[in-house]
Amino acid sequence: MGKSDIHKKIFAVLAFSSLVFLIGITIVLFKEGLPIFRIVKPLNFLFGKYWYPTYDPPDFGILPLILGSLWVTAGALLVCVPLGIGSALYLNELAGPKQRAFLKPAIEILASIPSIVFGFFGMVVVAPFLQKLLNIPVGLTAFTGSLILGVMATPTVCSIAEDALSFVPKSFREASFAVGANRWQTLVKVTLPAAGSGISTAVILGMSRAVGETMTVLMVCGGAAVIPKSFFEPVRPMTATIAAEMGEAVTGSPHFQALFAIGMILFLVTLVFNIAAEIISRRFRLKLGLGR
Repeated sequence: MGKSDIHKKIFAVLAFSSLVFLIGITIVLFKEGLPIFRIVKPLNFLFGKYWYPTYDPPDFGILPLILGSLWVTAGALLVCVPLGIGSALYLNELAGPKQRAFLKPAIEILASIPSIVFGFFGMVVVAPFLQKLLNIPVGLTAFTGSLILGVMATPTVCSIAEDALSFVPKSFREASFAVGANRWQTLVKVTLPAAGSGISTAVILGMSRAVGETMTVLMVCGGAAVIPKSFFEPVRPMTATIAAEMGEAVTGSPHFQALFAIGMILFLVTLVFNIAAEIISRRFRLKLGLGR
């Protein structure tokens, strides 16, 4: 057996190990989470308005948690999509070599900051500032979480969108200039539509990042498991609930199983987002002749 065959097998094992981990996580989530539906009906679990897992009798309604995640994710998208795509457009279309050499690493450094640092900054600096600025009772709200998550997801959106824009052939722009279009018209009518699938992938992956974030939302969203009525109220997303309560839940108890069921739902949501992003990205590559 030659060295090339050994290397091939090693890399094959490494590649398939990811699949093994995925299958293992899926089995554990479903094994531990599905038993809760013997106690509470799936529809009552998903659409119940009260989350009191330690009461007697307990309430296992995760609608407040789902809505908390949706509010925070939607707010994060309102922040990261304009910032991320705008930054990508500037880097790819307008920035000079020196500006690009400075801004690109700066955005990548922003992506490498641990989430707990963002959460600490949001809790200590941003939340008190917004509380005074907006004259609200508490600064730890869905709005604060959305703002911090949006900044965290911006590098992901920017990097993927910038890659999509860079894959657009120069001949597209040259043809647009040749028929008399200016830079703005070329950007809006030619470049953005050509990179639309890649930009859509960036937005979906940014959304996936926001949905799956834990420490930041645990620290800055307020932790109130109630149905939110505005962005300026405390909420508790699903990820924060798992992080806050898993250490207190008795192994094998209904509370324990309910937390695993929440993790199962999060797993399915993020899986759908990532599959959608891969499908869109593949269509984008095929459209531009960049892959099979």
